[in-house]
Amino acid sequence: MFEIVDKKAVMDIRERVAKGEHPRREILDFINAAPVGTIFEIHLPHRGEPLIANLQSLGLNVIVNELDPMHFRLMAVKLDEL
Repeated sequence: MFEIVDKKAVMDIRERVAKGEHPRREILDFINAAPVGTIFEIHLPHRGEPLIANLQSLGLNVIVNELDPMHFRLMAVKLDEL
């Protein structure tokens, strides 16, 4: 479902969340399996505090930007093996 292109993984899950899906476990598994140095860009329809907390608990620093109403972008880089 997600892929890494040039060390960057863009995950736009806004439509999936709008359908009632909660792909947090899928995202976390993908991040765990990704190589060190991967940049993650996750697009959400809301701020995603539970996902932010999970990413931070893995040791990732997360930058949150509100691009538009109902469009938030989380950015993080995997610096170490988790």
